[in-house]
Amino acid sequence: MNRLNTRLSAGTAGLAACGLVVVATLTGCSAGQLAQTATQEPAVNGTSGLVKHVALRNVHLQAVQTGDYLEPGRSVELMLVASNDSPDIDDKLVGITSDVGTVTVTGDTELPAAGVLIVGVPDGQAVTPLDTVEAADAATATVDLAKPITNGLTYNFTFNFEKAGQTTLAVPISAGDAPRQGPAPAPAEHP
Repeated sequence: MNRLNTRLSAGTAGLAACGLVVVATLTGCSAGQLAQTATQEPAVNGTSGLVKHVALRNVHLQAVQTGDYLEPGRSVELMLVASNDSPDIDDKLVGITSDVGTVTVTGDTELPAAGVLIVGVPDGQAVTPLDTVEAADAATATVDLAKPITNGLTYNFTFNFEKAGQTTLAVPISAGDAPRQGPAPAPAEHP
């Protein structure tokens, strides 16, 4: 056997062993860890909340703001979707409270097991988003403002469920998808 071949074989084996040690070390660094995005909340306020088996989604006040504030004495709609993640526990939305005004909930607020409760009808839709719920039976929530509110801020609302309990969410204002009211903007002049 040649001394050159012996040196290359020993060097190659040593290099391979070092490579395996590096790979094993790097692999072990992240073993058993959760990714940071695994439990990351959405960046948009009001999009989610959870209380036991009830998940709240797309929670927002729907109002078109034409001045600096939506003034006290005005009524605005509160929109939300509640999903019952339990396969066997029926629930019910029994009330909503807020320090910005009195919240009045009307309609059927039952939340069947593995079912959905839709509160409010978004602008631009003639009926609720799910065909299984008739518009006449849909629940609505109206907030009679006691304090001024404005876009860009969030307001605390507490949702009370018969069996799941209560949770508080920071709720934003959304103008909805309705066409803009008022005069159309002037057309831009082209040189």
